[in-house]
Amino acid sequence: MLEIRDITIRFGGLTAVNQVNFQMQANEVVGLVGPNGAGKTTLFNAISGLVRPSSGQITFQGRDILKMPQYQRARLGIGRSFQIPQPMHELTVRENLIVAQRFGTGTVDPEKLEELLQLMSLDRKAHAAAAKDLALTELKALEVAKALATEPQMLLLDEVLAGLEVNGKALFMKLLKTIQQSRGIGILIIEHDIETIMRLCDRVCVLDFGQLIADGKPDTVFKLPEVIRSYTGEAHA
Repeated sequence: MLEIRDITIRFGGLTAVNQVNFQMQANEVVGLVGPNGAGKTTLFNAISGLVRPSSGQITFQGRDILKMPQYQRARLGIGRSFQIPQPMHELTVRENLIVAQRFGTGTVDPEKLEELLQLMSLDRKAHAAAAKDLALTELKALEVAKALATEPQMLLLDEVLAGLEVNGKALFMKLLKTIQQSRGIGILIIEHDIETIMRLCDRVCVLDFGQLIADGKPDTVFKLPEVIRSYTGEAHA
């Protein structure tokens, strides 16, 4: 479904992502992990169209998407959330979903929006001011709901569980599994909590200083010496 080939992203003299290669199949749940500054969000930005790579190729559903604007990538089936929730100010929860759905599909389907509101337990907050009246868990739910409103085939979730307490995190993980299984959506998720990745993901890819240093099953990858060193900092002492 998604193929990244030799992607390099530079900002001036800084190489944020360095010749990264990996593939992701439909219905997979893949964790993208690594220390702060490893290049995870930058890679997300390249996939979703916020950043143009310096070199390399990204294909989705067999199509080269590097020159596609963001809305075309969304309509092709790429949805994403952001690490810091970004509700549209002055709009209600429902209106946020309307804008997202129109951006991703070109149309508005009220029935599907109602289903999303209920799925994400936001139906009672549909008329609330999204930027003012939602708790953190609800803002996270709205971020995922906006991504789902675009009717994606693949979700890019950037630390969607960050800041949630233990019970909230467990409920959110269960919800993500339900979404993935019921809708057949592939999920690529950035997450720092290794336990979460172990429980949620089929595969894990590890970035360190912009390079992909491991790709495989979570229980195998997190035992690799190079991965352990990347988290402790010993590899660059």
